Amino acid sequence: MNDASDFKKKIMEEAPRLTESDRFRFACNPGVPCFNACCADINIVLTPYYILRLKNRLGISSQEFLEKYAVVPFNKEVKQPVPVLKMSDHEDKRCQFVGEEGCTVYEDRPWACRMYPLGLAAPRNEAEQGKRFYFLLEESHCKGFEEDNEYSVAGWIEDQGVREYDEAGEMFKDISLHPYFEKGDLSPAKMDMFFNASYDLDRFRRFVFGSSFLEKFDVDQETVDRIRTDDFELMKFSFKFLRYALFYEPTMKLKPEFEEVKKREKEFFEEKD
Repeated sequence: MNDASDFKKKIMEEAPRLTESDRFRFACNPGVPCFNACCADINIVLTPYYILRLKNRLGISSQEFLEKYAVVPFNKEVKQPVPVLKMSDHEDKRCQFVGEEGCTVYEDRPWACRMYPLGLAAPRNEAEQGKRFYFLLEESHCKGFEEDNEYSVAGWIEDQGVREYDEAGEMFKDISLHPYFEKGDLSPAKMDMFFNASYDLDRFRRFVFGSSFLEKFDVDQETVDRIRTDDFELMKFSFKFLRYALFYEPTMKLKPEFEEVKKREKEFFEEKD
């Protein structure tokens, strides 16, 4: 069993389970001796919403962000591309967004950074399925627990702006945890489609507006206007497209003249898969 599996097992079996009404003491600021110590050598999986927020914060394209701030591990067990935040080349492997005064992208930091020191677990065994619970990540180096600031779990989540990240995350879970992936791996073409539509939003926008996409799909003008300039709306649209293109769900509609072509294409890919 690897370290990650050991940690998950320990949490599920030993960690005190917290509800949103439970309370804890914690603070993280420059006055705490361990300030920034937890922002190094960490594994933060990047979702489409994280990348959207961070690339806009930095004023760069999604492609530039992925090239500079992400790595995409590939191995035989990976059924879909999953970008991970790239740490710096410094000896301590600290986060590239950490400066002398703390996080330089604080308002747009990922979910895990917002939640800390809280964790969220979801049991997988049948008896407890769906019973999510919170727990505290009480690491030995962390002095934040010695501070006087007290929060309820719900109060911390509200204070840290976690809810909107949860909402965006739930949208993507419908894609990333789809039963389709239990059947097998994506073909190289579908892997590329998944990656670009999910994570490289600027490239996906060019695909929508720079190809024959809008000639083939029946997309109302209001939606077209929204996704042209609004990244969040484009992200939601990309999820609809992926459900249609990967899983053959009726989330989008082809114009009548292209429906027969799509039917033949579906039959072809089903044979290949």
